[in-house]
Amino acid sequence: MQKFDYIIVGAGSAGCVLANRLTESGDHNVLLIENGGSDKSIFIQMPTALSIPMNTTKYAWQFETEPEPHLDNRKMHCPRGRVLGGSSSINGMVYVRGHAKDFDEWEQHGATDWSYAHCLPYFKKAESWAFGGDEYRGGKGPLATNNGNNMENPLYSAFIEAGVEAGYFETKDYNGALQEGFGPMHMTVKDGVRWSASNAYLRPAMGRSNLTVITHALVEKVLIDDKVAKGVRLTRKGNTEEYFADEVILSAGSVGSPHLLQLSGVGDADTLKSAGIEVKHALPGVGQNLQDHLEFYFQFRCNKPITLNGKLDWWSKLKIGVRWILTKKGLGATNHFESCGFIRSKAGVEWPDLQYHFLPAAMRYDGKSAVKGHGFQVHIGHNKPKSRGHIKVTSADPTVPPEILFNYLAEEEDREGFRDCVKLTREIIGQDALSAYRGEEIQPGKHVQTDEEIDAFVRQNVESAYHPSCSCKMGTDDMAVVDPQTRVHGVKGLRVVDSSIFPTIPNGNLNSPTIMVAERAADLILGKSALPPATDTPVLMEQDWQTKQRANP
Repeated sequence: MQKFDYIIVGAGSAGCVLANRLTESGDHNVLLIENGGSDKSIFIQMPTALSIPMNTTKYAWQFETEPEPHLDNRKMHCPRGRVLGGSSSINGMVYVRGHAKDFDEWEQHGATDWSYAHCLPYFKKAESWAFGGDEYRGGKGPLATNNGNNMENPLYSAFIEAGVEAGYFETKDYNGALQEGFGPMHMTVKDGVRWSASNAYLRPAMGRSNLTVITHALVEKVLIDDKVAKGVRLTRKGNTEEYFADEVILSAGSVGSPHLLQLSGVGDADTLKSAGIEVKHALPGVGQNLQDHLEFYFQFRCNKPITLNGKLDWWSKLKIGVRWILTKKGLGATNHFESCGFIRSKAGVEWPDLQYHFLPAAMRYDGKSAVKGHGFQVHIGHNKPKSRGHIKVTSADPTVPPEILFNYLAEEEDREGFRDCVKLTREIIGQDALSAYRGEEIQPGKHVQTDEEIDAFVRQNVESAYHPSCSCKMGTDDMAVVDPQTRVHGVKGLRVVDSSIFPTIPNGNLNSPTIMVAERAADLILGKSALPPATDTPVLMEQDWQTKQRANP
């Protein structure tokens, strides 16, 4: 019988952090299990190729939702990483921590000691910011962050200037003292290479004798005896194997972790019984509280031939690829999201709830189609949704995907948020700073004006931003799945550490807060003293903002 101190299920953003931190002292034997395989493909490591691994079965679970009732019954694509590095190996590499109040909100939901002041030291511990550490940014952590190619295309700066002209703040560092406003966007890229959790955390730990990594293995269940987790059962190469540990940690993501809990007999009793699964511990919150970000593309034709649409022919792609292979520089070394914005949808909103990613091209995020001629676009979404969905096991067979329903736009407040997206974006793009570049509005199109027309457009065109989270929420209420120490309520020796334990979704991309959660959880698991809470907190602009925030046009 093979026995470990810790078994980690899932080598994604959180799992890679835990594998590194739990083994660095040399005192603990750790087993890390991943269903996918190597992340060494050029299509993963080259930042500009980001759309390829996301849409490749080899590297991602190609989940699909149930028909979403408030999106005209469309089934939505929900890819999740299935490779070393997990979703950090297939994502857009955007580095956004979220607003300080997002984490204060966690504490208000029962996640004691997870306020921003408690989280900031772990954001800093994780990070190596290209411009050095300060009171908000880390300078010596494993996760490299930078500004990409430093906004060489003039459209990036024009977008920021347009936001300022529209009356919003300019922020030099939205991950620092002020998230509000428009500024350069940051990415997890180092020396032109995707700096995934695998590159940052796992690869440096792979040579340690106390870390065992198993790939191409499907964990079927956690072995639970009398409400104590003993180990896991998995299959690989057609064989069933069992491994045992003092503690099992699920880091399989916001789809995988609740599904695996349910397969193991932990979850809502009626859901488990209907799937033919023996109830080991009734925990009704497993799979509930599911949240995600939606976005759509606001596209315009560009009056100058300076966009990436002019680089989509095979010869240009070849030159970009060859330059990247030889030098790790050029257009291959960036995700192309190099400027951004965070604003409030209306006066009175406590903190930003809308996010912009600017792209000097007009094309689908998945790379499947592009506008003919030159164009640019902004990805815009309402980032603090009220709608809630679920992950539900439907079969005791671990190869059968769970039922996924986000219940997008079920709440009127969310639909109103997307109306604000359309109205405010038109005002911003209409500013003088973009007048030399701005051509015809391609999407939504000038014919989309009334609330009813906007709602219809959004239902048909909105897409997931690929940020599923919150399906095993942390807290102490009856629907909480883990406590503030990340321990599963009612089952000893079992934890969940990944984005599924977020009580609410932050205002931003999720890779950074997921890594932060794992950094802090590692100290909790090891019984180490937590890093002291930060005494400096960002400028929140609550009072000042109320006098400056523009009302909806």
